[in-house]
Amino acid sequence: MDYRQLGRTNLNVSALCLGTMTWGEQNSEADAFAQIERAKGAGINFIDTAEMYPVPPKAETYATTERYIGNYFKSRGDRADWILASKIAGPGNTIDYIRDKSLRHNRRHISEAVDASLQRLQTDYIDLYQLHWPERSTNFFGQLGYKHKIEANLTPLEDTLEALDEQVRAGKIRHIGLSNETPWGTMRFLALAEARGWPRAVSIQNPYNLLNRSFEVGLAEIAIREQCGLLAYSPLAFGFLSGKYEGGARPPKGRLSLYSRFSRYFNPQSEAACSRYVALAREHGLDPAQMALAFVTQQPFVTSNIIGATTMEQLESNIASFDLKLSEEVLEGIEAIHKDHPNPAP
Repeated sequence: MDYRQLGRTNLNVSALCLGTMTWGEQNSEADAFAQIERAKGAGINFIDTAEMYPVPPKAETYATTERYIGNYFKSRGDRADWILASKIAGPGNTIDYIRDKSLRHNRRHISEAVDASLQRLQTDYIDLYQLHWPERSTNFFGQLGYKHKIEANLTPLEDTLEALDEQVRAGKIRHIGLSNETPWGTMRFLALAEARGWPRAVSIQNPYNLLNRSFEVGLAEIAIREQCGLLAYSPLAFGFLSGKYEGGARPPKGRLSLYSRFSRYFNPQSEAACSRYVALAREHGLDPAQMALAFVTQQPFVTSNIIGATTMEQLESNIASFDLKLSEEVLEGIEAIHKDHPNPAP
């Protein structure tokens, strides 16, 4: 396993990060424990969760994922072996069961969210605490174009950073990160942190995969020059790039079969591009999922690639992708497909 510096910190995280958003929905606590142990055995030292998990979010399963992780730490006693990341949820009509139903990134919400996560995770500190998505309306979660919206009562970014600074000073979180953020938001957070002496974002967790390379347009340069690297989520486009949905197949336990909220991957442009990526992998004797993961992991702006699995077989395959080095011929084939089908599923 390769280890990479997390921003400008003294933490080195594994190139693969264990994603957890299925735990409590598609995976049991026993499954979660088994995945953590296998990941650790492979050299993975980085685990990512969120107060909102599992996904799809529901009131009855809210924060179950963090509880599973906390129970694991309590039973195994190896919290110090892990770099733990979690996130505070932002506003949204579908999650009106969290706190007072009007989520904000202000001092009260951040303080309450951090304390609750610490209790569930059964730990004294979180290594990386991220804003799951912006409080303001902007282009994330599948939106490429920006449509400006005048919003009242937004928490100023200054207030958010000051509140996070209080949590860092209290020792409850070590570092902060962004997620589903835009180039403007990322640079604004970084500028404010440097001007005011507040915590500097060390990472940005955004989607990145063969069907959605929009991160490259404005954020890749920021990630490298500002040492605010990408924690890539959905590297397999919720399994679409594995090839298991080819030809209209709908495996009964597949995430895209179970949940209609991920329907953006089922559009003609995505299906056409995915078929070509799967064919390219097979032409070169590669597993399609491993090719897709290897492409993400080797990008110079990626700090860690967040892999998620619902079965141990999938987890083994995902871990094995780290050892795959893509040839120039394969990379040229990927670029040719991307040119014909750019970002069909943002």
